[in-house]
Amino acid sequence: MAGYTDVVFRTLCTSFGCDLCCTEMISAKGLTFGNEKTGGYLAVGEEEDRIAVQLFGHEPEILAKAVCVTADRLGPYLAAVDLNMGCPAQKIVSNGDGSALMRTPALAGAIVEAVKRVSPVPVTVKFRKGWDDDTCVSFAKVLESAGADAICLHPRTRVQQYRGTADRSAIAAVKAAVRIPVIGNGDITDGESAVSMLRETGCDGVMVGRAALGQPWIFREIKAAIAGTPYAPPTAAERLEVAILHAERIEASKGPHGLVELRKHLPRYLHGMRGSAALRTRLNEAKNAAEIREFLLDSLNDITI
Repeated sequence: MAGYTDVVFRTLCTSFGCDLCCTEMISAKGLTFGNEKTGGYLAVGEEEDRIAVQLFGHEPEILAKAVCVTADRLGPYLAAVDLNMGCPAQKIVSNGDGSALMRTPALAGAIVEAVKRVSPVPVTVKFRKGWDDDTCVSFAKVLESAGADAICLHPRTRVQQYRGTADRSAIAAVKAAVRIPVIGNGDITDGESAVSMLRETGCDGVMVGRAALGQPWIFREIKAAIAGTPYAPPTAAERLEVAILHAERIEASKGPHGLVELRKHLPRYLHGMRGSAALRTRLNEAKNAAEIREFLLDSLNDITI
């Protein structure tokens, strides 16, 4: 979710019922070196009560220092430190970070131990089914022994990237093998898939990633499904109103540059809407949030879900 889960998007997700939002992946080395851009990822929105901070790296002492920097900066806003040991991106794994750590479980355990010694909040770890094979159970046991407070499993290997189907049996196997909470992730696209994930694996919670893009209301849907209460999906007009709110908030937060970043979000709000192709072109030409509002509201009668 790098490049997506900034303050503005997290605030929207929280407003629709997300219990805890996580920052974008943050370089531990960048934080300890005082990189201004990296430090900016620790920004907290006015409507955020707490956040989980997601760090990546492969050097235990650097990650421990980054946690200290994070705790000093965020204070009571810091809810958890999440160590990313699952990112499959080549530029991440080529440095030994992300899912590359699944090839060095002893180092992964040392990282957790170093971070636990200094962290004032729970330490969680997200990882994958394995690098190119199923090693998640043994890896989970290493993390538990090292002191991780909870773990989150995306049950695809690094080699799979995001192809194929998430193997829920891997989550069930990890849940049966450890005593700490296990969070399930992967292919959760609506309330029904979240409920079936919980039921089939016995996991303690679910994490939603890509499915929240363009539909932050997915958290409201999931909560309704878990509670067994009625849920009405947003109308086309309601979806566009959220897109407009996103545009206005990102412009207020980041200025004109924010609208460039918004171009990767807006098409997702229109996904599945008939008649939206021409609108996407107009939105890319918008100079400010006011024009985005104008374009979206003008097109309301021409698009349907």
